[in-house]
Amino acid sequence: MATTTTESGGTSVSKDYKKPTAAALKGAIQLGIGYAVGNLTSKPDRDVLMQDFYMVESVFLPSEGSNMTPAHHFPDFRLKTYAPLAFRYFRELFGIKADDYLYSICNEPLIELSNPGASSSWFYLTSDDEFIIKTVQHKEAEFLQKLLPGYYMNLNQNPRTLLPKFYGLYCIQCAGVNIRLVVMNNVLPRALKMHYKYDLKGSTYKRHASRKERAKSSPTFKDLDFQEMLEGLHFDGDTYSALMKTLQRDCRVLESFKIMDYSLLLGVHVLDKSLERGARGDSKRLNSQRVLYSTALESIQGEGDGKVAEPVADDNTMGGIPAKHKDEKLLIFLGIIDILQSYRLIKKMEHSWKALVHDGDTVSVHRPGFYADRFLNFMGGTVFKKIHPLRGASSKRKRSSIHAMRSASQEVLSPQKEEKDERKAQSMECLDRPLSSSKHPDLVTLPKSIKQAVSFSSSALQTIKKDLEEHLENSASCMTVALDDTVPFPPTQGSPDSVHDVYLTGGRR
Repeated sequence: MATTTTESGGTSVSKDYKKPTAAALKGAIQLGIGYAVGNLTSKPDRDVLMQDFYMVESVFLPSEGSNMTPAHHFPDFRLKTYAPLAFRYFRELFGIKADDYLYSICNEPLIELSNPGASSSWFYLTSDDEFIIKTVQHKEAEFLQKLLPGYYMNLNQNPRTLLPKFYGLYCIQCAGVNIRLVVMNNVLPRALKMHYKYDLKGSTYKRHASRKERAKSSPTFKDLDFQEMLEGLHFDGDTYSALMKTLQRDCRVLESFKIMDYSLLLGVHVLDKSLERGARGDSKRLNSQRVLYSTALESIQGEGDGKVAEPVADDNTMGGIPAKHKDEKLLIFLGIIDILQSYRLIKKMEHSWKALVHDGDTVSVHRPGFYADRFLNFMGGTVFKKIHPLRGASSKRKRSSIHAMRSASQEVLSPQKEEKDERKAQSMECLDRPLSSSKHPDLVTLPKSIKQAVSFSSSALQTIKKDLEEHLENSASCMTVALDDTVPFPPTQGSPDSVHDVYLTGGRR
């Protein structure tokens, strides 16, 4: 309750302003956004101009209604719409039609979510799981409005991103209270149960979930908790490369805007039999997605990049990225959040103060370039890992391939060996047979002159042999024959054939 006191004629008058209740605030949000979007449909489409990023439209909605506004049962409030034409372009870029946007936000009551962070923001979720409505501080809303031209350029170049997708920025002034709202994409679908949730920054200083957070039914853990609970999430090579490439591109964009202290919101769904038993949330989003590039799997796929498989419409994975942890099959949902923190003077002083009492490189707040590098190193080395082929399986494949090569080589060599043995047997058989030119075409036929010379030499040798035998018989008892080296020494006993063989041997020398 807020109280103001005015002086009127010396009399003090007190007027009470009741802060809007949660139900009244949600109703005012739905009514105000519905009116703003409906009023925008009457404006013609045109290109976005620079002044459109800084335009602010304001309208007062009294409870009794007016000529331009409907009556309602909520407290009177004023609605401010920031850059309506620019945000209309952003919604069209992601395929969001005005009717679908209004239906998602206004058709059913908003669902209030708990806030696991240190900020005092409130979170509301649409019933179809498409959009998150978050309250932001004045400085954050002002920074987002300044960021819009660069954000517009980045989305034009690359609509597939893990950065937050902003669809609207509003301010509700009710009972003296300013409530600034930003409409974003929802990262974690309720249609699948998130068995683990993490808010990761890449820092280690005070990065444990609090005792209060751990006591919740679905707590959100932090960096040190991840390192204690999991050994990393493993992806196939193509998915890992696509994921890290997207993170690197997004971090460089944030660095160029001097943004730091952002987080990676990570949801892990374990695929097991509980999926078949109906371990699902009560979301109506299943198989009814209307927003382009809103799922995790779509966000990491480049234009025309077929490396990562497109999600099947009825596979019930909700666009999650397949991964593994040990023997468990997982679905990963992720997105970069809390990007409306620039490295202003207050953040620089916060970093300097924390660096005095702790290691400055481990605290969350840091200059944008260092923060981006530390963030990427933590995600690419600790959180996400690439699946490598098992060494054992590789060795088995190598051994089997060696055996296959050996058997194949034996099959090739065995016919060659058989052919060689057959040729050898044929050669031996040829040696045993009498020579015949008809049966042995490979033998060379001698010329007639050579045959005559050989015949004459044979007759001459026979004559010399006969003379030697006669001479040896006459002088066998007392005479020792001395022969020259060119004359073979005949054995005392032996057939004429053996004598002939010795002579021929001596002649060859």
